[in-house]
Amino acid sequence: MNSPVGEGSSHRKTPTTLLPRPAENVTREPSTSPHHIAILLFDGVEELDAVGPWEVMAHWTGNHPDDGWAVSCMSQDGLPVTASKGLVLGAHHAIADAPPLQVLIYPGGDGTRRLLRDPKHLEWVRAQRATVPLMTSVCTGALVYAAAGLLRERPATTYWAAMDELRGLDPTVQVRPADRWVDDGDLITSAGVSAGIDMALHLVARLAGPEQRPASPARHPVRPPATHPLSKMSSVPSHASTTNPQRTGRR
Repeated sequence: MNSPVGEGSSHRKTPTTLLPRPAENVTREPSTSPHHIAILLFDGVEELDAVGPWEVMAHWTGNHPDDGWAVSCMSQDGLPVTASKGLVLGAHHAIADAPPLQVLIYPGGDGTRRLLRDPKHLEWVRAQRATVPLMTSVCTGALVYAAAGLLRERPATTYWAAMDELRGLDPTVQVRPADRWVDDGDLITSAGVSAGIDMALHLVARLAGPEQRPASPARHPVRPPATHPLSKMSSVPSHASTTNPQRTGRR
């Protein structure tokens, strides 16, 4: 994958109030015990927010097992969920039974509005912040992170129609409405639906290591040939931001 497209600051102000620091850094070393990426499923999840990143992650982990990563989906009780448009999605694990995570992907959807008002769920999100090295969100998944306090004084983006809602949940968030995704080291947020695919491709390049970055598009092509009638509709970031890609723990 090429370097992120668009403008982004290389330094951010250190927040005055910190949530617990992740226990360990994200590793890029191959492993016989895969490092785990989990996509959270819940009733009302937006289908593409979950399935888009799943397609990218599953293609990478399935075709390149030597990179040492695995991806799965989890729900609260391990049972299927009914997504926003009625698609039923199955989970590999219940949250309590999921393996230790290196990366959490939190999709958006109408179901996030219920979850961001659920104190027990927000406490669970904060607990993940304390143990999961890299937290990511797609679309309105960022609203739940904001409600849990994860985005305090940090740059972030979300679905274009939810920018004001994000500001309302936490006025300290440095909202980036023009960015497809924002990489702030140990936390990545992306805009809605197809932007989650762009974020997932960036995530593959990050986890596979910088030396793999130019090869990522060949692994999972997203741009049709220039002569193809759909070439202008390909999923390529038009504007993205990496504020501090080397920071994997809260400072």
